[in-house]
Amino acid sequence: MKLLRVGPVGSERPALLDQDGTLRDLSGLITDVDGALLADDAVLTRVRDAAASGALPVLGAEGLRIGAPVGRIGKVVGIGLNYFGHAAEIGAEPPAEPILFLKAADTVGGPDDTVLIPRGSVKTDWEAELGVVIGSTARYLDSAEQGLAHVGGYVLVNDVSEREFQIERGGTWDKGKNCETFTPLGPWLVTADEVADPQALDVKLWVNGELKQDGNTADQIFPVGEVVRYLSHFMTLYPGDVIVTGTPAGVAMGQPEPKPYLRAGDVVEVEIEGLGRQRQEFKGA
Repeated sequence: MKLLRVGPVGSERPALLDQDGTLRDLSGLITDVDGALLADDAVLTRVRDAAASGALPVLGAEGLRIGAPVGRIGKVVGIGLNYFGHAAEIGAEPPAEPILFLKAADTVGGPDDTVLIPRGSVKTDWEAELGVVIGSTARYLDSAEQGLAHVGGYVLVNDVSEREFQIERGGTWDKGKNCETFTPLGPWLVTADEVADPQALDVKLWVNGELKQDGNTADQIFPVGEVVRYLSHFMTLYPGDVIVTGTPAGVAMGQPEPKPYLRAGDVVEVEIEGLGRQRQEFKGA
């Protein structure tokens, strides 16, 4: 299923995109698309059955804002340098273990919402990424297969990053990852049963119409199942938590001088095979 949340910021309601591309209202069946839904197989089955029946009310999509497809997110966990190509373009050795950072849940926005360039920023960068949404509580998992079994769905993410804040200002990467609006999510949460192989997805990003990133999740150093297994030994992963699994080559930081960091007025578009497309205009904070 393709689940989403639509409406004004803070007042989103649950919806479903059916196989014909028709937007359907789920507010008569569920209160939100969140961890509680993903963890409840019985309710998910009712949603699937209702979708198959064709009886769900149609929503007019014109002029309707699409919000982040997951509500009440507990935490967003990022994985750094997780593509061989990205590590190579910035001259870094592939890490021996996953590099972790956290993004605050309040940085999450809709896929087409405006992104704000922080005041004083000169190195705001783009990162097209596969997002993993946890579907059942994961603690001390033993295998990558178990990791995949705890995935409830997948989402498209732009892990916007301020490289000077992240790398040159000391402390942790979190400084460059947690500016407001820095985690556009969506448009849809695609349930895990519809993604046959998360390691075979094309990942693309354009800036002002120019293709900048053109990769595939097959290039990940640590695949999705292993990332979930690994994380479960350092923190408990709960339904609705989001893991941002790294970006392929093609970020501004990896390009020759003068590096084309984002400026107010730039438009970024992001796409992952089967997970939809985003479009953000960047403005000054």
